[in-house]
Order: sequence, then C-alpha cells, then structure tokens
Amino acid sequence: MSPAHGFRGRHVVSAEDFSKDELLHLLDTAAFFEHDVGPRLAGKILATLFFEPSTRTRLSFESAMHRLGGSVIGFADEKATSRTKGESLADTIRMVEGYCDAIVIRHPMEGAARLAAETARVPVINGGDGSNQHPTQTFLDLYTIRKATGRLDGLRVGFFGDLRYSRTVHSLAKALLHFDVAMSFIGPPMLRLPQELRETLGARGRLGREVEGLDDARPLDVLYVTRIQKERFPDPADYERMKNAYRLDRAAAERFGPDLKILHPLPRVTEVATDVDDLPGALYFEQARNGVTVRKALLSLVLADADASGGGLA
Repeated sequence: MSPAHGFRGRHVVSAEDFSKDELLHLLDTAAFFEHDVGPRLAGKILATLFFEPSTRTRLSFESAMHRLGGSVIGFADEKATSRTKGESLADTIRMVEGYCDAIVIRHPMEGAARLAAETARVPVINGGDGSNQHPTQTFLDLYTIRKATGRLDGLRVGFFGDLRYSRTVHSLAKALLHFDVAMSFIGPPMLRLPQELRETLGARGRLGREVEGLDDARPLDVLYVTRIQKERFPDPADYERMKNAYRLDRAAAERFGPDLKILHPLPRVTEVATDVDDLPGALYFEQARNGVTVRKALLSLVLADADASGGGLA
C-alpha cells in the first residue's frame, strides 16, 4: 500500500501513529498544495469542535477547507453547546458525525481526541488535547523546517522554554525520532520534559543535552521556542514564579549566527522579543501561514487521497 492510500479515512490523533514514509509523503503533498489545486473537496463538510481557545489551528483548518471548495460547521465556545447541559463527549461526537465528513477536535483533556476517534465513524483529527499531542502542528513544523533548511536529517534542533506542558514540543520531538537530528532541551528545571518523554528519547539515545541557558545550547540550526503554558499549571503560584523565566531577544539570537531558524507555534507572550521579528531566520509567522498549506494537503489525503504528482485524485 502506498503512503497516499494509508491516509484515506484515517484518524489523525498522534504524530507517533505515522511512519517516516507517511510523514515525508504528507510533506511532499503539502509542497504541491502550495499552488491553487481547485475545489477538490467540493461537497465535503468539516466539523470543527473547539472546546478550548484557538486562533491559528481553527482558522487555518477552516481556511484550508474553504480553499478546497468544502464547507465548515462547528463551534469555538463549549458554552454554546449541549455540553453545558451535561452531554458527554462521546454523545457529542456521535451526534456531530451525522452532520459532516470529518471532525477536528481541540479539547483540554488529554486523550479526548483518542476517545473521539474510538467513537466516531468519520475521520477525527486532533487539534490539540491538553498537554499531550498536537499532530497537525507537528506536520507544519516539519514542513517549515524542511522548506527553510532543505532537509530534516543532519540538523541540530533546540527546544527552548516550557518543555513540560507544551504539547507541540512533545509531538515534534517524537516525530524527529524518524530523522537524524541532534536535539537539545533548554529551560528551567521546573519546566523540564515529562519523565515519560525523557525515557522515550533516552531509550533511543536521542535525549541530547538538557541545559538551562541558551548559550549552553550552541551551536544550533533550529531553535523552537514555546510560551509558558499558563493554562496547564495546576498551581497559579508556580506560573507566577516561572512566567518570565526565559526570553529570546535579538542579541541572544544573533549569538547563534545568521543561519539560525527560529520557530514558535504561537501565540507568544514575552518569551520572544519583537526585535527578533525582522531577523531573516525568524520563521514563526511563515510557520503559521504554512498551516493552511499543510492542512489542505492533510484534509485532501484523508478525505479524497490527494495525488501530489498533480494528476488529480487517486
């Protein structure tokens, strides 16, 4: 079976569920989808169920679906749904699947997307479940890195900031296990990687360096920055102690040299200074724009098996 046919009708819950060949096929398809590919999903309906705030993920999925000729239903506020009346998540999924061809769900509970996938008879795409996984962000992160550097193998990638609660860090670090990448993890001890992930990376000999200071992580090709995940802290006092624990400014970025690529899943708060924005390697707004391209490719693969060679639908 080709990587393309492995996507049709498939749930997208975790980046770990995809092989290296499948990831590369998705990235190649996304490169094709940089161009106008027409209304490939005309007549298809995407339901976006966002139980947690979102700007980029929700809007880029909606933009992708509209650009492919499909339509979108859904909600961006749980308070406007029957969940406030006590409806279970499983019942919500069973109800919504009758209205659409695929579901994108974001939920604060870890494992919610897996539960939705086990319940639904249409493809479910995880738009982020708590501090667990965010696979489509990982896909666009990989796409951005490869587009900017021309490769995924042979890179030195540093993760900087909230390593404990950032689902984007967790997803991307696991996906990079498919490639020859040296990883470094930079941040205060309180925000170090979860033990389970440290063990996963360590078992593969890929835990790399764990340091507190940026300068201790040089040299790097890519620096992936995340904000402090305020909404994930069980104790607000801990967040107050850590909220200004790290920051990337222009002077710090320039010490890595002119070729450093800087990514951030956004939104940012204070962890990246605005004087970094006009550096040639500051890619985070381009990274966000790539979300539409990558999600166009993913939706087409899941709903219609896009053919990245340009020959229409398989």
